[in-house]
Amino acid sequence: MAKKPYYITTAIAYTSGKPHIGNTYEIVLADSIARFKRAQGYDVRFQTGTDEHGQKVEIKAAEAGVTPKEYVDGVAGEIKRIWDLMDTSYDRFIRTTDADHEAQVQKIFKKLYDQGDIYKGYYEGKYCTPCESFFTESQLVDGKCPDCGREVIDAKEEAYFFKMSKYADRLIEHINTHPEFIQPESRKNEIMNNFLLPGLQDLCVSRTSFTWGIPVTFDPKHVIYVWIDALSNYLTGLGFDLDGNSDPMVEKYWPADLHLIGKDIIRFHTIYWPIMLMALDIPLPKQVFGHPWLLVGEGKMSKSKGNVIYADDLVDYFGVDAVRYFVLHEMPFDNDGSITWELMVERMNSDLANILGNLVNRTISMTNKYFGGVVTNPGVNEPVDEDLKRVALETPVKAAAKMDKLRVADAITEIFALFRRCNKYIDETEPWNLAKDEAKKDRLATVLYNLFEGIRIGAVCLEAFLPTTSRKILDQIGTQQRDFLELDTFGRMEQGIKVVEKPEILFARIDMKEFMAKLEADKAAKEAEAAKAVAMEAGIDIEAKPEITYDDFAKLQFQVGEIIACEAVKKSKKLLCSQVKIGSQVRQIVSGIKAHYTPEEMVGKKVMVVTNLKPAKLAGVMSEGMLLCAEDAEGSLSLMIPEKEMPSGAEIC
Repeated sequence: MAKKPYYITTAIAYTSGKPHIGNTYEIVLADSIARFKRAQGYDVRFQTGTDEHGQKVEIKAAEAGVTPKEYVDGVAGEIKRIWDLMDTSYDRFIRTTDADHEAQVQKIFKKLYDQGDIYKGYYEGKYCTPCESFFTESQLVDGKCPDCGREVIDAKEEAYFFKMSKYADRLIEHINTHPEFIQPESRKNEIMNNFLLPGLQDLCVSRTSFTWGIPVTFDPKHVIYVWIDALSNYLTGLGFDLDGNSDPMVEKYWPADLHLIGKDIIRFHTIYWPIMLMALDIPLPKQVFGHPWLLVGEGKMSKSKGNVIYADDLVDYFGVDAVRYFVLHEMPFDNDGSITWELMVERMNSDLANILGNLVNRTISMTNKYFGGVVTNPGVNEPVDEDLKRVALETPVKAAAKMDKLRVADAITEIFALFRRCNKYIDETEPWNLAKDEAKKDRLATVLYNLFEGIRIGAVCLEAFLPTTSRKILDQIGTQQRDFLELDTFGRMEQGIKVVEKPEILFARIDMKEFMAKLEADKAAKEAEAAKAVAMEAGIDIEAKPEITYDDFAKLQFQVGEIIACEAVKKSKKLLCSQVKIGSQVRQIVSGIKAHYTPEEMVGKKVMVVTNLKPAKLAGVMSEGMLLCAEDAEGSLSLMIPEKEMPSGAEIC
């Protein structure tokens, strides 16, 4: 029987900079849903990508001294790297600079214009560049952008507009008759009460004040504004063609089952996008879920506040699955979640190391100790076993019910409730005491089998959320029974299989005090490195020496030398003694650069030498010249070397 299709998308990330952990949360959340649906037997299509046009990108590219395309190539590559780092299983990473996408966006704009839904006019109002949005005076909050709180500017320009009000009543009816369309319920109320019921204004859908965008085919001084461009990706990524030559995937997967987005862009996805689809006579997506934000402590992440946390930094300290666990488990369904370094350590130790990691480790270790690592089930059952079996069999059912409602954190809680029950079962059965009585050996084997079966069921359920950890657990206990759809029976785990001899520590406990000290040290090192980079870019000023004439300068002789040998000066902590070939001569030159170069690094370098400096003894060693170096504000030295390959002895003038 053919699998039922399921199409899930994330919002496409804007290519203005590197995504922080709050941005990354969305792709991990979507991945957990996609993986769970696959485990349930669905034919899943999972799409993500990048939104790459607009004025903000044009400005940032100019500031960086590159073309907009070069700029977005770099940022899109970084976003994709982080999505891949987080072990996300998307099927397509679409970019709005992809040729197939751009061609369809132009067709969509032209069709909407031809049928009278788009018209030309002028826009005059308050404009927020970061949000790329126009607002009326009444929509501002304290005179600033109502979405991001930044300053707005007065702007007027020729633009094309979309007749939103034409479809408003139809959209209101759809929302009222499809209660599942906007989730959570609070987002639906926000859209209805704040935007739809007060009346929709026509939407600006083209711009002339910048050029980085998809040109309007019949009026090329206009570029198509972000709404039609970015939102269309959900269709174009499937191979949609407005002329009727769409890829079969469109018929298979559209309408989308779920658009997963941040709550801050719910308006665009539940008003602009559905109205566009209505105007094109295309079915609406089945559901739009506006997830909450992941905050740092109690506030939003902001570079100006210095509280931004990036996914790759978290992974460096905790590993991919620990970060996935945290962002998925700590985010409430409807309210904002919070992340701190301290909370990450607490969850690492309490949930991952103690509850899960320790359970797997000691169960495998007991099996190795008492049965040579072989798993058997003699079937010596006792009443205490029944509750463990009940919890184990209920876990996949409860987790699936939570996932059907997109309550991902609650689904993980159900799975860890099983792991907690397994730990309690160990305390109830006391395997170490059973092992003391040879007559209870079969009971001991049954207890360990029950533990493995509980672990197996939990690990299979865990795959959608912690895929690598799930695989490691199942590999270590040796089972091939990994089908989520076959978790309806307790006892499917094979007998006679052998567990690993030395179980891998899945999650190591972290000392909070030591970790926070290391974090501060690493932060200070990064700040110093960043400050050094800024200083390098800005340059440094040094105290000026008295002016000299050309005749003074002409007295110095500079030549290229090649270092053929080098050793440390024994009586000095700072000096290196180099043998420098200059033309046909070899000179001995002593330099105070031991802290910056090893003797081995020096050999073979072409360097700039002052060759007519009067010889002098340094630490008892004769020096017949001077090597030229550059010094930065921190006192780091760098030998001056010729830009191009030059022969030793060449004059520097």
